[in-house]
Order: sequence, then C-alpha cells, then structure tokens
Amino acid sequence: MNALKIIKRRDMAPNQMRGAWAGEIGQTQFLASSYMKYAVDYDRDGRRDLIRSIPDVLASTANYLKNKGWRAGQPWGPGTANYRVLREWNKASVYVQTISVMADKIAK
Repeated sequence: MNALKIIKRRDMAPNQMRGAWAGEIGQTQFLASSYMKYAVDYDRDGRRDLIRSIPDVLASTANYLKNKGWRAGQPWGPGTANYRVLREWNKASVYVQTISVMADKIAK
C-alpha cells in the first residue's frame, strides 16, 4: 500500500518503482513504509526523490536517524545510543561496524 501511496503523491512513477531484492528504494535503501514516514523534499522541487536528488536523500536519511533517536554531536561507536540507531537502520553487524569506522575516518 505504501508503494502505491508513493506513486499517488507523484514522488515516483510506476516504472521507476524498482528496488533491491527486498523492495528497498533509493540510495539509502528505504522500505516503502520508511519512505512514506521519513522522506523529505529538501530541494523543494515538489517531490521526495531518494534516487536522483542528493539533498532529498541526505535530508531524508537524517530525518530517519533523528526520529530513531540519533543524538547529534554524540559518538557512534559500539555501546553508544547512536550505534543502536545504526543497528536499527541495518541489522547486519558488519554493516554497522563499517559505517562506524568510516565515520571515524571521515571525522578526522
């Protein structure tokens, strides 16, 4: 139903509704239900485009993380609240560990 709502509000055309094997949509792989809850039109072009609009992708991802309890300015390593938020984003430990390590490298 959420996929149909995305089409109805004209965020995507039916022929654009292609996702990964589990139906994830866009650069940061939102399920249709998350797309409906957290996607934002940050570039203000009238639609939430998580495939081609980098501003929409980044703002939507930030919106998701914030709503899941992300604490700005706080660490994201194992044992932290932000690490738990990343675990909610993706249950695979290796994924979350990789994001945490890469974030550390970028921050330096």
